[in-house]
This record gives sequence, C-alpha cells and structure tokens, in this order.
Amino acid sequence: MVRGTYDVVERDGTVTETSGMTSERSVRRADAVRNRAAILEAAKQLVTEQGAEVAMGEIARVAGVAVGTLYRHFPNKADLLAAVVNEYVETLADDAQKAWERVDAGRADVDQELLGFLERALEMIARSHTVKVVARALGAEVEYAEPETRATEALEHLIEAGRASGRLRPDLTVSDLYILMVFYPGDGSVEVRRRWLELIRPGLLGCTSSDSQGLRGPKA
Repeated sequence: MVRGTYDVVERDGTVTETSGMTSERSVRRADAVRNRAAILEAAKQLVTEQGAEVAMGEIARVAGVAVGTLYRHFPNKADLLAAVVNEYVETLADDAQKAWERVDAGRADVDQELLGFLERALEMIARSHTVKVVARALGAEVEYAEPETRATEALEHLIEAGRASGRLRPDLTVSDLYILMVFYPGDGSVEVRRRWLELIRPGLLGCTSSDSQGLRGPKA
C-alpha cells in the first residue's frame, strides 16, 4: 500500500515532507487519550460506588473499552487508582494556578479566588475520599511532588497578595490551608460539611475583605 505524502510549512517558512502515517499515528494517540480519560472516569464512579471489590472488567465495560485496552493502560488496579488520585491532585494544582492568574491579571479579588479555590478543593476531597482509601489499601503509589509544588507556589502568591491588601488575615500561610484540607470532614454529611465551611471562613479573611457570602458550602 502506498501512502500519500504531504508538505508541511514550518514556522520559519521551511517545508518538510511527511506521510499519511503521521496522521494515522496522531489518530491513534488521540484514541488512546480518549480511552484513558474514559477509563479514569469509570474508575472514579465505580470505585466510589462499590469500593475495592469492583472488577476491572466492569470498569472497562462502563468506560466503553475492551478489557485488553484497559490493561494496556493500567496493568493492575493499584496502577489505575494511582492515576485517578494523581488526576485529582493535578486538577487542584491547575485550579490554584488559574486562580492566581486571574488575580494577577486584575480580573478577580484575591479573597474571593482563595475562598473559591478552597471550596472546590474541599468538595473534591469529599468526592475522592473513597477512591483514596481504596488506593492506599492497594498500595497505589501516587506522585504528589510536581503538582503539589505548583499548587503551593500559586497559593503562596495568592496569600501574599491577600495579606498585602488586607483581604486575608495577616498571618495566614499555605500550611494553614493544607491543615484545613487534611481535617476537612469529607466523609461527613452535606450538612456537616456546610457548617464546617461556615465556621472556618471568618478565620481566613482580613479586615478589608470584599467577601459578603464567603464559602457557599456543598450543595445538598
């Protein structure tokens, strides 16, 4: 079979020739990315519902992929759950960075962004509680270092800006936020989690905070 060739114009104006095989590889990579995302979503759902007993075959079925495809991505359940937990951590890091970017660009108030980030982070902790428990039980190894560094740097910028403006309490630190995350009653009822958020909110804000509603709390 003869594959077609195509001219590709680079940014510097040079022209290179590539074959249809490149396009096919791109399609396969895109399929692999979609399959991986579907597998992770199915794992989140089923492990949350069924715990450690959920079968890999059931995860593959809900994800809409063949069992062999699942095992090509994740050789065992521990590796799969490590990837799920890592995705949660990466999402939090991305969220923190975007919050700081909005504040740095002057598009948002720092106290609102910090409160919003904390609310989203705590709700994610609640949603991921069962998955993390199962992951630990299976000995899943999660790489926290890189996303945790990104999140910490973004939160440090937010807190520094908030303290300087008086919108956040002057002695607030990133460690304080991590303490709140560790002790958040993520496995509690909606009412318990909402009340917990209401109680901790005043302890974060400074005297010039624009916050009038604060953390809304988890939805019923």
